Amino acid sequence: MRIIKLNATDSTNRFLRNLSLDSPVQDFTTIVTSHQTNGRGQMGTLWQSQPFKNLTFSVYKKLNFFPFESQFYISMSVALSIIKALEQLNIPKLSIKWPNDILSANQKVCGVLIENVIKQSVIESSIIGIGLNVNQLDFNGLPQASSLKNVTGVNYDLDEILHIILKQLEIQLDLLCKDTNRIKSQYESYLFRKEKPSTFKTAEGLFSGIIKGVSEHGLLEVLIEDQVLKTYDLKTIKLLY
Repeated sequence: MRIIKLNATDSTNRFLRNLSLDSPVQDFTTIVTSHQTNGRGQMGTLWQSQPFKNLTFSVYKKLNFFPFESQFYISMSVALSIIKALEQLNIPKLSIKWPNDILSANQKVCGVLIENVIKQSVIESSIIGIGLNVNQLDFNGLPQASSLKNVTGVNYDLDEILHIILKQLEIQLDLLCKDTNRIKSQYESYLFRKEKPSTFKTAEGLFSGIIKGVSEHGLLEVLIEDQVLKTYDLKTIKLLY
């Protein structure tokens, strides 16, 4: 495993993608930076992170022509890797807010951005970007954000956590070609607000429903009135909590 440490970069995902375009990249090559100046989250959002207090890194994973239609299993595997790593650190009340935000209680401590390299309708490799709030204490204007230190009061060693997560990534991503049923069942067992009445927002307005799981393609399955099970993609629905 090759780990490249940068003092600062605009985006570890972008740095790793450019590196892979210039020359062959070893499997599990990891780019980690102390200061990410233009980090990105889901749906084009910005990932804000104070320098030297958090983990911002990206991992290159070869996937040997993984089926495009199964790409959400990559996302599930990554989310499980982070959950398993944080469990080792005794972080309480962990859950996955669909599709792959990691929460402790009701507050987000980690975000994920996965960018797949697709050739001829198969996934050749993935660039897995992870932003974990570790020792940062203030999140002005972000009431649903928190950090490991805020949750536990412990000041953490960033390198130690990085290696724990990378080890779990190796374990979970190895299951992609072996046991996708296990990946999906474990992922759904950690889903935030699963089987609980919740409020959702769509373009049509607010409605109540119950999260039942995810589809094979990563759509959120919500049971609505009259016992109708509907599926939604990330662009069409928001969970209010």
